[in-house]
Amino acid sequence: MSLYRNAVWFLNGIHNYTRKGYEAASEDFEPQDLSVSVVGRSFMITGANSGIGRATAMTIAKKGGTVHMVCRNKDKAEEAREDIINQSGNTEVHVHIVDLSETRKVWEFAEAFKKQYPSLNVLINNAGCMVHKRELNADGLEKNFATNTMGVYILTQTLLPLLQKSRDPRVITVSSGGMLVQKLRVDDLQSEKGYFDGVMVYAQNKRQQVVLTEQWAKANPIIHFSVMHPGWVDTPAVSKSMPQFHHMMGERLRSVEQGADTVVWLALSRAAARTRSGQFFQDRRPVAAHLPLAWTYSSAEEVQSFMSQLETLAFRVVQPQPDGELNGPSRPQFV
Repeated sequence: MSLYRNAVWFLNGIHNYTRKGYEAASEDFEPQDLSVSVVGRSFMITGANSGIGRATAMTIAKKGGTVHMVCRNKDKAEEAREDIINQSGNTEVHVHIVDLSETRKVWEFAEAFKKQYPSLNVLINNAGCMVHKRELNADGLEKNFATNTMGVYILTQTLLPLLQKSRDPRVITVSSGGMLVQKLRVDDLQSEKGYFDGVMVYAQNKRQQVVLTEQWAKANPIIHFSVMHPGWVDTPAVSKSMPQFHHMMGERLRSVEQGADTVVWLALSRAAARTRSGQFFQDRRPVAAHLPLAWTYSSAEEVQSFMSQLETLAFRVVQPQPDGELNGPSRPQFV
């Protein structure tokens, strides 16, 4: 990361990503955008038991939507589900226990979900992780990449057929403004080269999510795709993964409800559906996915290489076994 990118990003963040930034932006919000009922519509939210995911699930449940909470920890998920039902009065809240870092299990879950449920209107890719030491999952993938990029890729890609046959389908991915300091590195997707910096690896994964969203939007015109930055939010994940930053920012951090606002707006509002698919959002409006003069743009060849590598890695994880059969629900469709 260059000093220029770092300086521009931080100054931009202090102005726009904080609680005051949200309060200033919200003066232009249209309150009626979220005056909607979503009874009969189904929403899948990963990482829904805490932070932004939980705040999103709560709001959607209060609006009458059917909520599918995809969580790693069963006890925390059930506790969150009970709280959401109690506060919303909506019993259509379901828990699915899946660890997004376990790549093959993500695919198996998505395949099983397609068979069990007739529709899915909105997928919200919210779960993420920031591991500061290079670790591999059971499939041999670096854990940050496995969770933040490959988990999002496989879950979304596998659920595309279900989304395509549902009414007003949308996919929202919770990224981070940190991706603005990163250019897509197609020659080192799993951070094998050089010094391993968990914060920068996370930022690189978030850049990967932005590129994925842009490509999905081009390939799937029936579905509305968006990726967003929630701002700097006071969540358990930020407190645990970036304690110094959390302490330094203190009360300037946004509440989880403020961080979730644009996710909810993108998931529920008619206004969001009228925006161009594939854009990067902050505080209910599309913003540039690159800092000025930061040299973070990728060539068409680099993007194609990235997508091809993801497809290859996905096939490798769920490839046929030696007897020629898949140890899973069905043959994968990663295209």
